[in-house]
Amino acid sequence: MSILLAALAAVLVGTILQRVSGTGVGLVVAPVLSLLMGPGAGVLATNAATTCSGFLITLSVRRLVEWRHAAVLVAAAVPGIVAGAVVVRHVPSAWLQVAVGSVVLAGLAITRFSPATPYASRRATVVPAGVIGGFFNATAGVAAPAMVIYSRVTRWDQVHFAATMQPVFMSMGALSAASKLVAGVHFALPVPALVAVVALVLTVLAGIAIGTWLARHMSKATAQKLAMTLATVGGVVVLARGTITLLTA
Repeated sequence: MSILLAALAAVLVGTILQRVSGTGVGLVVAPVLSLLMGPGAGVLATNAATTCSGFLITLSVRRLVEWRHAAVLVAAAVPGIVAGAVVVRHVPSAWLQVAVGSVVLAGLAITRFSPATPYASRRATVVPAGVIGGFFNATAGVAAPAMVIYSRVTRWDQVHFAATMQPVFMSMGALSAASKLVAGVHFALPVPALVAVVALVLTVLAGIAIGTWLARHMSKATAQKLAMTLATVGGVVVLARGTITLLTA
């Protein structure tokens, strides 16, 4: 039961942040569940939570979603997710986490500390962003850093970015979870499945309500900074998790 409560607390915080900035559930939930359940089951459970939160938040922001843009990102993510599932079967998860965390932090550093954020057109970057996001989501449960970098270099408006990410994360989460279930990854719940699902949905709804209120009182610039901060934290957590695993093996 303590595992479930800790997981729900992480989902609540992540959902609030995701409603405000567009990202948050994977960045907060993935490290918590990986510590509680192990990396394989933890990322799978994170994918399930992201699917639920993405779906419910999409319902509340659907008028702001750029649906064609979301569809292209999801379609591009499919080969990345498949590649990630294949790689996970042959490469120790710790090495994957170190590699993913390093790439994420390097990309964020370039975006943050360059004299001017490089500009790239959506047409040139949408497919690579989707593929990389899908790969990161399948291997580490964290697609947000790739999406945040993409939003910055393409000058994507924060409001529409935050809304469009919801169906994207929902789809990536569902596809990643399906790929892991096919590969034979499972996890045991401390309570009956129906109880866990109801608790998850209620927690996400509470997070959406709180996040919606906060979003009305937060500027676009603050929300964008929050998204960058969360992406950085996600990269650090993934890198640290992989490094600690290697050092203690």
